[in-house]
Amino acid sequence: MSDADAQKQAVGEAAAALVEDGMVVGLGTGSTAAWFVKALAARKLDIVGVATSQATAELATSLGMKIAELGETREIDLTVDGADEIGPGLSLIKGGGAALLREKLVWEASKRCVVIADAAKVVTTLGKFALPIEVVAFGHKTTSLRICDALAECDIGIAPRLRLKDGQPVRTDGGNLIYDAACGRIEEPAALAAALKSVTGVVDHGLFLDLADQALIGGPDGVRTLEP
Repeated sequence: MSDADAQKQAVGEAAAALVEDGMVVGLGTGSTAAWFVKALAARKLDIVGVATSQATAELATSLGMKIAELGETREIDLTVDGADEIGPGLSLIKGGGAALLREKLVWEASKRCVVIADAAKVVTTLGKFALPIEVVAFGHKTTSLRICDALAECDIGIAPRLRLKDGQPVRTDGGNLIYDAACGRIEEPAALAAALKSVTGVVDHGLFLDLADQALIGGPDGVRTLEP
């Protein structure tokens, strides 16, 4: 197992220890969140999971966990999810796994959100990881031009690129497309978030601001905790 995988496993297990019997738990998406789901299933608690993607739902179900759709249960007690970057104040970039819309819906429906990651994901300024932007498929090329204008408003002079896999556009669980904006540095995340949300055709973006209550970071010396 690589050092990064060992760190992901450590934070997944640490996060699973936060869950108590009777909770409704948001289950994140991605390689780090998968370690959490596996560790949580091993505890065999009486809980209900709300998955942020079909892939996570399938993993959790295969491990014997009960899964409900968002809105079928009471308020989510705790959501645990990974991130592609963790910046100052626990500002995040998410969406590398193309599940950002469902993730944000679950996060915003949760009483408490904990982000888990290996140490390499912690940065001083967001933006090295390309920012995912989810758009409706209809007219997406026109939408991408409007995204360029929104980026330019925030002094980011790049064009987003349609995410492809095996030569075909990546589709989210909701049937939408993903554009990735290689911003480099995002000096004002809140301003960029507002500009992108104002674009017709943009469903949502991967900036998760003021949502994380705590971060568990895996490193060579174990798991450390970050607060906003």
